[in-house]
Amino acid sequence: MQEKHIKIRVEQCLALAKASNCPRRKFGALLLDPLRNVILMDGYNGGPRGGGHLCGDEVCLRDTMGVPSGQRMEVGCHHAEMNVICNAAASGVPCKGAWLIVTGEPCILCAKLIHHAGISKVLVVEGGYMGENGVAYLRDHGVGVDTVEGPRDPRLGELVDDEPTTES
Repeated sequence: MQEKHIKIRVEQCLALAKASNCPRRKFGALLLDPLRNVILMDGYNGGPRGGGHLCGDEVCLRDTMGVPSGQRMEVGCHHAEMNVICNAAASGVPCKGAWLIVTGEPCILCAKLIHHAGISKVLVVEGGYMGENGVAYLRDHGVGVDTVEGPRDPRLGELVDDEPTTES
C-alpha cells in the first residue's frame, strides 16, 4: 500500500474509534485488503452486541471491580480487534492475507485471534495503549507488525507530527 493510502486508513481508523462507548479508552480496527486498498471490515471496542451500552450493561466492569488496564483481559469491553474479526466471520469476509490497522497494541488474546484468523500484517498506531501486549506473539508467529504515527495515548499527550510512517 502506498504511504498516502496508509495515512488515510489510519485517519479512518482513529475516527472509527470515536464510536466506542468505553469510558476508559476508545480503540478502532480496520481490516484491509492491501492489494486493492479497500476496507473489508471495521470494529471498535465496546459492550456485547445487544447487551447494553458498556461491558457491564450500563457500567464499566473494570472500573467497578477496580481492575487496572492491561490485567484480567477477560473483564471489560470486547476489543476492537475481536470485533473486527468476528464481524468479518459473521459476514463471510475472509481474513487470510489481510492487513489490520489498530489504534493501540493488541493484547495477547487479540494477538492469538489475529494470528489464527490468517491476518498477515498489523499496523499499530504508535503511542496508543502500551500495556502488556501481544506484539511479540505476533512476530514470533510470522505476522508482520509495523507502527504508524498517530495521536499518543491521551495519558501521554499528543504527537505534533501526524504524518504516518511504516517500519519494517
